[in-house]
Amino acid sequence: MRASGMSKDFGGLRAVDGMDLGVARGQVYGFLGPNGSGKSTSIRMLCGLLTPSAGRIEVLGLRIPEQAEALRRRIGYMTQHFSLFADLTVRENLEFLAAIQGLSRRAGARRVDELLREYRFSDRAGQLAGALSGGEKQRLALAGAVIHRPELLFLDEPTSAVDPELRRDFWEKLFELADGGTTILVSTHYMDEAERCHRLAILDRGRLVADGSPAALTGTLSGRTLEVCCAQPRQAKQRLLALPGVLSVAQIGNSLRVLVAERQGSGAAARIGQALAGLAAQVRPTRPNLEDVFVAVTRRDGGPAGGATP
Repeated sequence: MRASGMSKDFGGLRAVDGMDLGVARGQVYGFLGPNGSGKSTSIRMLCGLLTPSAGRIEVLGLRIPEQAEALRRRIGYMTQHFSLFADLTVRENLEFLAAIQGLSRRAGARRVDELLREYRFSDRAGQLAGALSGGEKQRLALAGAVIHRPELLFLDEPTSAVDPELRRDFWEKLFELADGGTTILVSTHYMDEAERCHRLAILDRGRLVADGSPAALTGTLSGRTLEVCCAQPRQAKQRLLALPGVLSVAQIGNSLRVLVAERQGSGAAARIGQALAGLAAQVRPTRPNLEDVFVAVTRRDGGPAGGATP
């Protein structure tokens, strides 16, 4: 899948601005960004549901949107909102999806039985979908999205209403699909999910501002993250936010996580130590994470950020 200069305008608003990206087959590729960053709009253009205002898109060798109809039989699509029929049973929902995807009655019945076992619905096949828990609904929606064994799966914030334990279970299913050859493009605003992706794009105000493996992205901040431990973290934070070259300060328990503008070796730790004189602060280097990357690439002009959560 490739896109070059992909843009989308809604009246005077540019929701996606000149995006270039490439996704390899069998890869779990993540879109990370806050609400309004262009994740959903980008996904809808890539799967042919929205016509781009500019740019070129090729998905599974097909030109989009010109060949969007041919693409739809080869992809699966799942949104963050439960989109199946609440007044049909689990089995009836899957049977309906098998029929609209063109599976024969025999092939559809075989595939439905397979998915009921694989997604742990064998003992709940006759239950109304509307009575399932939030995590079960998303698991059923995923089963429905792959009923025709798509080559490419689009997931638009699929776990936004799911608790952490069920999110981990959901991601195990995604890696099983990827191991079987399915390419997956998933949008998220959870840092722990972004870390699971083979490759990650960070979006901000419609622009792709970073692209690479999680390890490569965090590696770009080597030497720029510090941990500060002291008995008065709130007072220390205020001092650090006023210090030139400090991009962000986030309190985590009784410690502070500090991101500086440039790699400065021991110089940054020394400057921060001096700024915190009298607070008995301990300053030491710490490994950068994706939250640090997000802050660094989406930082607005006009001063340091007080936290690192998108």
